[in-house]
Amino acid sequence: MLLHVTHETRYEYAPPVETAQHLAHLKPLATGSQRLVSHLLTIDPPPAQRGELPDVYGNTRAFFALEATHDRLVVTAESVVDTSVPVLSDAIARELPWETVRERFRFRKDATFDAASEFVFPSPYVPRHDDFAAYARASFAPGRPTFDVAMDLTERMYRDFDYDADSTEINTPAVEALAQRKGVCQDFAHIMIACFRTLGLPARYVSGYLLTQPPPGQPRLVGADASHAWVSVYLPGESKDGDGGWADFDPTNGRQPGEDYVTLAIGRDYSDVSPMRGVLHGGARHTLSVGVTVQPVGEVIELASQSQTQSTSQDKESP
Repeated sequence: MLLHVTHETRYEYAPPVETAQHLAHLKPLATGSQRLVSHLLTIDPPPAQRGELPDVYGNTRAFFALEATHDRLVVTAESVVDTSVPVLSDAIARELPWETVRERFRFRKDATFDAASEFVFPSPYVPRHDDFAAYARASFAPGRPTFDVAMDLTERMYRDFDYDADSTEINTPAVEALAQRKGVCQDFAHIMIACFRTLGLPARYVSGYLLTQPPPGQPRLVGADASHAWVSVYLPGESKDGDGGWADFDPTNGRQPGEDYVTLAIGRDYSDVSPMRGVLHGGARHTLSVGVTVQPVGEVIELASQSQTQSTSQDKESP
């Protein structure tokens, strides 16, 4: 599926910002189930310096510096991504019990290093806590395969939690969101990751987008979508030294991501992959607005054609 994503971030500052440096994670990853066709990052006002480099997790991180006084900043990322349904690697031992996976990630002197072990430890937004283990236990039945555990926990969270955009902030502790059974996709991703890590299994945070469908008969509203977040769980291979793979789960929607999802970046939690962050000199107060539009490319072409036809018609009618 060819998807066109527009992600616009707009800041208004008062008083103006004198200088600023920013980092952005706005370029979709190339993965086994998606191919980046094109990407354009537009910054207004134009920066004095800009560049991009991969971070430690393989995400593309853009850097830019503004050295002139400005009272607004608009950053627009336009991407076209070719997506397909994710397929689990043949190397994955899908029936391996979760207890066996946990044992593989227990620390042992001189053990073979597994890069997935980094995602077993706590991180800024994902602490270990007994409350996560208590909630997770119903899914972690003895001898249950890790994949089945993850799917069950995904479906349970979808049933048990209410999506409420006003119930949390980005800095609301995950254990608090767990207690109130409310939050947004970032909260649900952090909670599910915490459940796995608290019980000794690796899980990571995925940021991205989801193609949402407008109500029947209604047009798709530009900028009405939002960025999304879900969870990736590590499933090892049959042997201790064998390569495994990652499987994605979306507790917000109670399903596995499909071709209607676009992966933007991966990390330990939100702090590793926030779309925009910066250091400012000035601008004591600011307002932020974010608009995201995810459309099939065919829809974008059709709308552009209609717009061109209307423009041509108006030109002909002008005296």
